[in-house]
Amino acid sequence: MTIVDSSVLLDVFGDDPDWVDWAISALNERRTEGDILINEVIYAEVSISYDNIERFELVLKSTGLRLSRAPREALFLAGKAYLAYRNRGGLRRSLLPDFIIGAHAAVAKVPLLTRDTSRISTYFPTVEILAPS
Repeated sequence: MTIVDSSVLLDVFGDDPDWVDWAISALNERRTEGDILINEVIYAEVSISYDNIERFELVLKSTGLRLSRAPREALFLAGKAYLAYRNRGGLRRSLLPDFIIGAHAAVAKVPLLTRDTSRISTYFPTVEILAPS
C-alpha cells in the first residue's frame, strides 16, 4: 500500500506540464505494490477541482484510489508534530493538513508518494518518502 499526497494527484488531474509524466509513472509503479490510498485531507484538497461529488467519486473509482481514514493515533501524532514545528519557530499556520498526511503514513507504516518532502522527513523520519529525484 501507498498513500498518495494531494500534490501528486493534482499534478495528474490538472495535467501539470512539469510533473504529470512523473506522477503517472510513479502511481503506476506503486500500483504494482498494492492499493493506492488517500485520506480525508487528501480527498478534500483534491475534490476542489470538481463541481460535484458524483463526478469526483467516479474519478476516484476509475483511478483505483481508495479512501483510508486516518486513525486517531495519526491525528494525535499530527498535532504533536505541528506543535513541534511551531515551537521551532515555524510561522505557517495552514500546515496541519500536511502533518495529518505525514502522520497517517507514519502510523500506517506505508510509503508516502509526494513532492513535498521537507516537513515529512523532518517530523516523520520513519516514513518512506517516494519523491522525484
